[in-house]
Amino acid sequence: MIQSFYRLMIELTNGKWTSGILKRFALSKASRFFIPSFAKLYQINESEMEKNLKDYPTLHDFFTRKLKAGARMTDQNTQTVSSPVDAVIEDVGIIEPNHIITVKGKDYSIKEMLGDDQKVEKYLGGHYMIFYLSPSHYHRIHSPVSGKVIDQWTLGGKSYPVNKYGLKYGKDSLSKNYRKITEVKQDGGGFISIVKVGAMFVNSIEVIHEGEELVKGNEMAYFSFGSTVVLLFEKDSFNPLPSIQVPFDVKVGDCIGFNSSDRIN
Repeated sequence: MIQSFYRLMIELTNGKWTSGILKRFALSKASRFFIPSFAKLYQINESEMEKNLKDYPTLHDFFTRKLKAGARMTDQNTQTVSSPVDAVIEDVGIIEPNHIITVKGKDYSIKEMLGDDQKVEKYLGGHYMIFYLSPSHYHRIHSPVSGKVIDQWTLGGKSYPVNKYGLKYGKDSLSKNYRKITEVKQDGGGFISIVKVGAMFVNSIEVIHEGEELVKGNEMAYFSFGSTVVLLFEKDSFNPLPSIQVPFDVKVGDCIGFNSSDRIN
């Protein structure tokens, strides 16, 4: 029974009104009574949490929890790119000239995802990488590289579920969902777009970094409930780790690939 309730609440609901109701509930003090069962159902590792279960006043506070210092270690090699989230890498590939990527057997437009023809052009021939976050994951987003934010924009007005069911059955879930995109010029490297795709709760992405400079491994945003991150890399700027065979589990800070030495800056 409780599993069905959370599946409805966290994973499958995508209606505007029901999402609003559930969001208000998650922010209410009454929701704190559900935290222990949520943690048990999704096998949350309590030993790495910043606080004890009883110290979170709402389910929302628990879901957006921080971790203890040192719980995640970022690969500090300046030639590598690190995972921005705890997640499952669902897909890795080349961004083809038709601006389409395939996720769970469905096609999605890179143009719609970014909303800008000129921005799309620089990524053609580069790599994309899709990270799916389940309710069990830590939901804070960390910068995968160090560099300068050159642009940041918001697109989309509705959030569809971005779990495996939503990716299969949802209507253009990745390209049409509410999303916030941060485009970064890497220190000594190419461009990377960090696409944060909202799920379930409308406008459920909070950007917290300040200024134009991002430091690899530092927090830059967080999700209010489950979602997806898509990384888009400029052509000839990134080589994914050969060991990544999807689906592939990663944690924040894990090395996911290397800046290409063949790219001419």
